[in-house]
Amino acid sequence: MLSTILLAASSFVLSFLLTPLVRDLARRLGWVDQPDNSRKRHATPIPRIGGVPIVLAYAGSFFILLFMGLWGSSTIGQSLPLVWKLLPAAVLIFATGLLDDLIGLKPWQKLSAETVAAGFACFGGIQVQSLAGSSVHGFLSVPITIIWLVGCANAFNLVDGVDGLASGLGLVASLTMLVAGLLHGDAGLVIATAPLAGALLGFLLFNFSPASIFLGDCGSLWVGFMLGCYGAIWSQKSATVLGITAPVMALSIPLLDTALSIARRFLRQQPIFSGDRGHIHHRLLDRGLTPRRVVLLLYAASGLGAGLSLLQSTGHNGVKGPAVALFCAVVWVGIQYLSYQEFGAAVRLFRRNSLRSMVKSHVSLHACEESLRAAANGEECWQAIRAVGRELGFCNVVLCLGGRRYHEHLERPASRRWMLHIPVSDLDYVRFMCDFGLTIAPTLVAQLADLLHQTLSAKAVEFRTDVRLTPQKAAASGSRMRAEAYHIGKVRQL
Repeated sequence: MLSTILLAASSFVLSFLLTPLVRDLARRLGWVDQPDNSRKRHATPIPRIGGVPIVLAYAGSFFILLFMGLWGSSTIGQSLPLVWKLLPAAVLIFATGLLDDLIGLKPWQKLSAETVAAGFACFGGIQVQSLAGSSVHGFLSVPITIIWLVGCANAFNLVDGVDGLASGLGLVASLTMLVAGLLHGDAGLVIATAPLAGALLGFLLFNFSPASIFLGDCGSLWVGFMLGCYGAIWSQKSATVLGITAPVMALSIPLLDTALSIARRFLRQQPIFSGDRGHIHHRLLDRGLTPRRVVLLLYAASGLGAGLSLLQSTGHNGVKGPAVALFCAVVWVGIQYLSYQEFGAAVRLFRRNSLRSMVKSHVSLHACEESLRAAANGEECWQAIRAVGRELGFCNVVLCLGGRRYHEHLERPASRRWMLHIPVSDLDYVRFMCDFGLTIAPTLVAQLADLLHQTLSAKAVEFRTDVRLTPQKAAASGSRMRAEAYHIGKVRQL
């Protein structure tokens, strides 16, 4: 116990002393984060290499323990080699973040280095052995562990958007794992997390709003990666059959924010690694909360998750299930409060059977394309277009092709309608009308317009050659088309 206290206290003191020194040095060297009035709204340039004093304080605490000869019990002495086995992975992940802070790295470069670091950690003995109640052994354990470690590192990197948020969440998580180590009698987990908690506490005094130094990628990636490693150790010692569930709950805010970001960008067809203002802390700021209140609220939420994780990890069987259920309920309520439009739209699609309608509409478009390509005359083209118009719900269809005009009311038109006009050539076109009360997906409208323009453009030339229009008839047809376009006005599209 004396060794644990010494590790935490020395790490705190070193972090408290080193942080202002590193901050002032970064300012002189120009290693600062510039505001952009968008995602970075701090008033002045802020040093961004806060991970340096944290890592130095963490490593320095072990050197102090070694220098003073306070190895404690034989159990602690046997557990220290685990820390040394993690050294290559920790150095690589820290160097990756520091290079990104100083010169900037591409996403694939960072991801590659993080994957290699996770591989080093696996080689050092960090492995996820249980997932969702099932044991994970052999070759599956390595990729699952790598995904877990890379995910934890990037989770803290993404959540680092408000003063004191990432470092405070890291402090809560490290304290949770420290308590779990004490409850499970895991000396290795205790001596690994105690100096991390001390270093984060000392740094948080300078990082809390208004921050004078930022955690930076070297700090957020390193803290998230190390907590991921310690979470895997916790899952190995945990009595729960759900294995990694307790660490997930302890790291719930960063992991939830990352999962929501990936899901949002996937639904919006945006690059996964692109930045936006849709993170949890951004949503809370947009609701009018001050940065301090956002951070304190997320601290409280993280503390609740931490408490439930300890209850789920150490409690009896009658408590574990309700703890997980309560955690899931709180997460669901939180997501609903944030009001993400992407998820609401996706839910509405499934509730209205829109997925089945989309499949049906795409099949109709494909059938229309095949029929048009095989059409030998304008009448066959008209049959295909009329069929797809009926399938998609249009109330009126007009086709002008090869000097002939086809028109039909598929349904009784309403008084208020919108129109889709698709030019095929100077003289030929397709026109659909639809009631405002009927919603057609914009992607289907765009695909329909592109399909008809491509397939009918070639058919128009072919059919016009067949009918052999005289110059007088062509001129008259063109005048009629221009007059009709004048009365139609501006085409409305979805």
